[in-house]
Amino acid sequence: MISFSNVNKWYGDYRALTDINAEVAKGQVVVVCGPSGSGKSTLIRTVNRLEEIRSGHITVDGKDMHAPMGSAQLNRLRSRIGFVFQSFNLFPHLSALDNVMLSPMHVNGVKRAEARDKAMQLLERVGLAAKALSFPAQLSGGQQQRVAIARALAMEPPAMLFDEPTSALDPEMVGEVLAVMRSLASDGMTMMCVTHEMGFAREVADRVWFMDAGCILESADPETFFLKPQHPRAQRFLSDLRSH
Repeated sequence: MISFSNVNKWYGDYRALTDINAEVAKGQVVVVCGPSGSGKSTLIRTVNRLEEIRSGHITVDGKDMHAPMGSAQLNRLRSRIGFVFQSFNLFPHLSALDNVMLSPMHVNGVKRAEARDKAMQLLERVGLAAKALSFPAQLSGGQQQRVAIARALAMEPPAMLFDEPTSALDPEMVGEVLAVMRSLASDGMTMMCVTHEMGFAREVADRVWFMDAGCILESADPETFFLKPQHPRAQRFLSDLRSH
């Protein structure tokens, strides 16, 4: 579903991603972890071309995301990839319901009544049907993030990207967002998640990618990664986590 081939990314003289070769299979949940500044968020933001790459190829569902194309074509491709940000990015002047209805209506031309029905189903799915008419400022951080997940799902994407979706949340709200992500994973959604939630990684991921200094140093199933990490940097990362 998502493929990285010899991907390199630079910011000026700083090399942010180095020779990334990796794949996320259809229906697979991949968790990307590693220390701060390791390139995790940069990597996930290259998938839908929020970040440009210097060289290599990234394909999503068979489409080359970094091929030369016009902005209209790029926006069409982007609309097929669900992206959940750290900071929710909801429209503050729209209700939860309208936030979820917006893209299907404006991008896909779905009729208002149909978009509304679908949006209500999705808000119910994330446990927020009762908050449909609330505005973002009236919602907790965890509720806003669940609306953001519903909004991403409204475009019926074949894959979902999560960029540290719980890092801006108070600890008691983290669980409600992870519960929604767990249910998506159990429904077979292809997911790529940058997260510091190692319990979630251990329980839900099919693969864990460990990054440092712009490289994927280790790719393993969760049991192997958490019990027998191979790379010394991964071993150090996990022992630091345990000591905290």
